[in-house]
Amino acid sequence: MAKTGLATINWLFICGLAFCLGGAVVLSLLPMGPMATDCTCPLSGVKPVISDILKGTPANRHQQSAHSMAVLVPFRDRFEELLQFVPHLTKFLERQGVAHHIFVLNQIDRYRFNRASLINVGFRFTSAVYDYIAMHDVDLLPLNDELRYEYPSDAGPLHIAAPELHPKYHYENFVGGILLVRTDHFEAMNGMSNRYWGWGLEDDEFYVRIRDQGLRVIRPKNITTGRNDTFSHIHNRYHRKRDTQKCFNQKEVTRKRDRKTGLKTLKYRIPSVHAMSIDGINITILNIVLECDINETPWCDCSGTQASAASNN
Repeated sequence: MAKTGLATINWLFICGLAFCLGGAVVLSLLPMGPMATDCTCPLSGVKPVISDILKGTPANRHQQSAHSMAVLVPFRDRFEELLQFVPHLTKFLERQGVAHHIFVLNQIDRYRFNRASLINVGFRFTSAVYDYIAMHDVDLLPLNDELRYEYPSDAGPLHIAAPELHPKYHYENFVGGILLVRTDHFEAMNGMSNRYWGWGLEDDEFYVRIRDQGLRVIRPKNITTGRNDTFSHIHNRYHRKRDTQKCFNQKEVTRKRDRKTGLKTLKYRIPSVHAMSIDGINITILNIVLECDINETPWCDCSGTQASAASNN
């Protein structure tokens, strides 16, 4: 075992990752006391500060930022993309002087992926310290420095990955990919729906929440690039197949506005929190276990295993 500035790490495990995946990777337990056990404890009492590795560089202008952003990255089995995402986005935001920290929301339970619930968990964890969030896909990298990750106005969320700029999704109500939301706005909307297990539609439902709250989506203006050169979309649809399966009454229910679930009904555990360094950039990994009410959303497990178990109890 050897020591780093963060904590003790297992060099055999880490070196294996670094050589196999071609990145400078350090993984360690984050020294946050009770956070190492099951909890839902949010960050509190500590304002974000620039990491030691950036002091003495032009990035120290972050310390004068009036606002701070939590980059929330819903995540499962996307480590190769993460190795590209972290250094790229960090350098991009440093050039803008945006005070930020990346939180990887790693879903480790047995259920289908739930992007919206993971974002709700990330918001609960960070909202006492950060005053806005970036709901950020790990496979979408901004290329144009004219895309400003600035604190959203009173009018509503700032959609960086606008339909006229996104390489794939071009419909008017699209708010996926990269969306910046103030903490007070996200709280007022009761966060996102927890009903969306599997891929798709959770951002469309969130668009309706934005509208119902009397807010509107703001998008970048005067961008000189287009759909082919504003972002790099590093998703490989053959290697990373999307879970588009619809089972039980999922299709019917998830086409409607959800007025029942959100931040106030969110149920989860965080078994552990880890610090991770990629190319010298420190990020935080939240290992998250989501809970599923089989009676409400049996499609969290399309195999029917959980529903059968519940009916036998």
